[in-house]
Amino acid sequence: MNGDIKGPVISSVLGATFFAIPYLGLGISIIPSLCIGFAAFGAGNLLLSNNKNTEKNDNMSLYEMLNEAKKQNAQIYSIIKEIENKSLQLEIKEIYDVSTKIIDTVSKNPKKLSQTQNFFNYYLPVTLKILVKYDTIENQKLDSEESKKFMESTENMIIKIKKSFKAQLSNLYQSDMVDTDAEIKVFESMLNQEGFNDVDDFNIK
Repeated sequence: MNGDIKGPVISSVLGATFFAIPYLGLGISIIPSLCIGFAAFGAGNLLLSNNKNTEKNDNMSLYEMLNEAKKQNAQIYSIIKEIENKSLQLEIKEIYDVSTKIIDTVSKNPKKLSQTQNFFNYYLPVTLKILVKYDTIENQKLDSEESKKFMESTENMIIKIKKSFKAQLSNLYQSDMVDTDAEIKVFESMLNQEGFNDVDDFNIK
């Protein structure tokens, strides 16, 4: 049933029920019973409307978060060609690739969003800021000791970011791997019980 129709139908059923019970079951006069029924109808409408709005807001929030993450990741990709350090280009490309996989994973399975709140709210946007600053300083061709230290520390940080992003992606699939491993062990046990513990037993050629 369509959601726009389902809400009023449920509210009508609630209103009719709360009218019938006092009027027919308890012998309360029609006016008070009608009041109770209308109150139940109104409460049902309000409750269902709030739930619908909450779901809509949650979905919109997820959509906006993913959309913003895609924009930030696209900016990270655009910075790659601006970086002169070739080895660092490869590190940033890996960051972009892993970020793309994280975004796609959450897009396909929103339940995993709770595991990636820090990634979307902090890690990805701050990574972009760091890369923008690095590119800016690199373009200035500064030769001071401070600039050299900044470039070196930032390069080391980018490598750490890549590793942390890979760990984040792995964590998203940790429960899937555990569940599948358990299923494999159960399946293998059943095969052993049936005497099919060797593929040759299936006469497969």
